[in-house]
Amino acid sequence: MERKKRVIIFLCLLLLASFSFLKAQEKQTIVSESTAQENPLSAREYFIREYVIGPRDLLEIKVFELPEFDQTVRVSENGTITLPLIGNVQVGGLTKEKIEKKLAELLDKYVKNAQVSVFIKEYQSSRVAIIGAVEKPGMYELVGRQTLLQMISQAGGFKENAANEIYVLREGQDGNTASIAIDLEDLLLNGNQKLNIPIQPNDVINVPVDRLITIYVFGEVRNPGAIQVKMSQKVTLLQAIAQAGGLSENASKRGITVKRKDKSGKEINIQVNLNEIIKGKKKDIPLKEGDVVIVKESIF
Repeated sequence: MERKKRVIIFLCLLLLASFSFLKAQEKQTIVSESTAQENPLSAREYFIREYVIGPRDLLEIKVFELPEFDQTVRVSENGTITLPLIGNVQVGGLTKEKIEKKLAELLDKYVKNAQVSVFIKEYQSSRVAIIGAVEKPGMYELVGRQTLLQMISQAGGFKENAANEIYVLREGQDGNTASIAIDLEDLLLNGNQKLNIPIQPNDVINVPVDRLITIYVFGEVRNPGAIQVKMSQKVTLLQAIAQAGGLSENASKRGITVKRKDKSGKEINIQVNLNEIIKGKKKDIPLKEGDVVIVKESIF
């Protein structure tokens, strides 16, 4: 009797497991079909379809029933290719489908309803330069949609001496170059994915090498003298005073001077009321290399 009961329990469990498996398979199939409908093209196919031809790209051109027209040509610096019968053709700035349509129209007087196929053999115009404090700086091909961190990964990742702030240099349509600053601490530690920007062809990713800078704190602090910080840390007045051991008992929070030299070498004095910064009435002051902070003694 006991054995019969165990067999019944086992069969019930087996049926339940089979039902769960079938439901899981059905759910997976539905998800797969939904994904396929949302993404009918693979990432690679989408990239090829949307890719804009540029200088130095290598194109393979074939025309059905016109083998003498089959050519492998490289796009010139001004965006043109030279082909039999039709001569120079401007292809720069066009997708492969638009080039196929354009060539078919140009060939219409030789072959009616010409069937033209264009294959992109080399993507020379879609390259990105990665320079500075990465393991393998150099030129990298940009294939498909790549983010900043994906490109950095191709370059072997950051070196230990990489600065906290890196820059993406990007040329605009007006010919001017814009510099996009990326805070690595915010991106990597805080997970701010808005900073993991998509990379575009011809971008230059500059990862500066960090270095130590010296700031001097004198007067009524517990450990007066020079302090060294990483340039990328952007130390502020409050942080510098804290690194100098904090204010002494005789310090005046109102009597603080930051001495700084401008680009011409002229010394300027910035008067600071530390109470206003502590209370949030004024922003903390970022310090620069060579700044001298002087904390005066309270007269009371």
